[in-house]
Amino acid sequence: MTIAVGVAKQLKYKVESAWGTVPSASSAQLLRRVSSTLALKKARYESNELRSNYQRYDVRHGIRSVDGTITGELSPGTYKDFMAAAVRRAWASVTAISSVSITIAGSGPTYTVTRSTGSWLSDGVKAGYCGRLSVGSLNAANISKNLWILSLSATVLTVMPLNGVALVAEGPISGCTFTLTGKTTYAPTTGHTDLSYSFEHYHTDLTLSEVFSGCKIQQLDIGLPATGMATIGMQLMGKDITTAGSEYFTSPTTETSTGILAAVNGLLMVQGAAVANVTGLTFAIKGEMTADPVVGQNTYADIAEGRIVVDGSFTAQFIDATMRDYFINETEVSLAVALATSNAAACDFTTFTFPRIKVTDASKDDGMKALIQTFPFDALYNSAGGSGTSSEQSTIAIQDSQA
Repeated sequence: MTIAVGVAKQLKYKVESAWGTVPSASSAQLLRRVSSTLALKKARYESNELRSNYQRYDVRHGIRSVDGTITGELSPGTYKDFMAAAVRRAWASVTAISSVSITIAGSGPTYTVTRSTGSWLSDGVKAGYCGRLSVGSLNAANISKNLWILSLSATVLTVMPLNGVALVAEGPISGCTFTLTGKTTYAPTTGHTDLSYSFEHYHTDLTLSEVFSGCKIQQLDIGLPATGMATIGMQLMGKDITTAGSEYFTSPTTETSTGILAAVNGLLMVQGAAVANVTGLTFAIKGEMTADPVVGQNTYADIAEGRIVVDGSFTAQFIDATMRDYFINETEVSLAVALATSNAAACDFTTFTFPRIKVTDASKDDGMKALIQTFPFDALYNSAGGSGTSSEQSTIAIQDSQA
């Protein structure tokens, strides 16, 4: 007798053209995971009749739906489709900024990158994003290195190398190019997408397939511990299941091979300043979705999307009053984190930026140890951002070097 095991289960997915309609079997994507608990659920209706035999007479199955969670270890490119679905905007590239004259100044850990003409703001550069210098006759120490943007004006970027290795002061150097690596997305103000996916659990040891259709991202959870791998969890709502005795999504694209992100290879900043005493960060992107049953149908007619709500919490060692007073004084601040796959100068990375947050508590623990403060926060719509400014007009912005 063969008993199914998790390592023999394949998880595959493909975007749907119409909600709840399983797409064609070709061109699906094999997905890395820690676990997937997608399953068919049914409402349960119990008879309330009072009968002479004193016993329950009937129970019926009701509305069918799919729910469950897919968890994984966060890596660039792997979960990009679901991040874009959660914020309801497709990934887009920012055009590389070429033929600029660059001057690099500073002695670390932060540096300024100054252009002689043009505007970083007009060219779409934002605080919290990460870019690389190339071309020109720049010193080799300044080329192809992940530079995290802490703040900016029209002509000056204040940056920090993600790998902590120093830049070399020089310039002006003409003919340089600055590129925001990969693509970016954020919760938009208009033109929201409404994506759904079909996921397949294919049990290779049993040759059994379960395809879950109409799945939308109800909530995306990101966890960034001070030690260990960065994590991702996707809470899904879906329509129905299709079962078969053979694989449905045949010849899927192979799993991504990018490295796993870890907070030890990354940086966090609050209000434009790098913070070294943060011990953890978690946040969630919530879709506030709902589904209502209709008469004469045993599945939902649709899953309605609600607001995009982002909240989270970070912890930090208690070293001064700065962050505590953000709570006491109800001060709105920005928060951003950049995570890398290694200490290599041009390794893959993912960034998350919250242009406007409000800290809602500042509790401290106690004991024979370093005291830790906990800062829950709500991310808010940033009406001051947008084109020509240093931030997106959004609650959250994401950059992925492999998107």
